[in-house]
Amino acid sequence: MKYLIRITAASLGLAVALFFAPGGSPPPANAVTIDVNIGFGIGSNLNRGRRMSCWEGERILRNRGFRDVRRRNCSGRFFVYHGSRRGNRYEVALDSRNGRVADVRRLRGRR
Repeated sequence: MKYLIRITAASLGLAVALFFAPGGSPPPANAVTIDVNIGFGIGSNLNRGRRMSCWEGERILRNRGFRDVRRRNCSGRFFVYHGSRRGNRYEVALDSRNGRVADVRRLRGRR
């Protein structure tokens, strides 16, 4: 008899708990998108989104592994530089507004 009373009390307690529990589906999860831009390529943001000067672009390219960086054209929207990296010569165009790489071209010859 005591066993039957315990089972009845437990069942009744579970029924009351389920009756007063909030119903419905759980709230939707919030999705988080993380974009990591690693490497050097067209579209890389080398100056953290700030407007840059001509010498800043030269310094940024040197910090990114370019040697013998020379300014070719620092007027207008794009700044153009020549530099060497891993034994090859490149022409790199940076957007003067934000420091993004607009174009990279490998040049023929050593200089």
